[in-house]
Amino acid sequence: MNLIKKILVAPATVLALWAVTAQAMTDDAITERLKPVGQVCVMGEECKGVGAVAVAAGGAARTADDIIAKHCGACHTPGILGAPKIGDTAAWKERADAQGGLDGILAKAISGINAMPAKGTCADCSDDELRGAIQKMSGL
Repeated sequence: MNLIKKILVAPATVLALWAVTAQAMTDDAITERLKPVGQVCVMGEECKGVGAVAVAAGGAARTADDIIAKHCGACHTPGILGAPKIGDTAAWKERADAQGGLDGILAKAISGINAMPAKGTCADCSDDELRGAIQKMSGL
């Protein structure tokens, strides 16, 4: 009989600890764990926290320097695979003359040229942001 008691004590202890833990769970703790991770915002109504989320997601305005540093500089700083170097206005002007000016360079930047992918890896850049980056790199 002593052996049976020993075998039953371990599961009874585990069950008792589980019951104490379950009892400690309050409605507030359960509500906190189950709360939604987001909310639906309707246009025209105030939506709390949306501004902070937009900034955290990169919604803040980017400068030409930001775009160059993140997307363009890796190739255009050293001139990899014939990419015109940042600040080499003569090389950029030669390319602009061959492609129809700054608009021609912008069109090639948007569609990609040679080894450069479309938008130079900045898929979420607007045409105006790309134009600003090209103007900053080229000096044109």
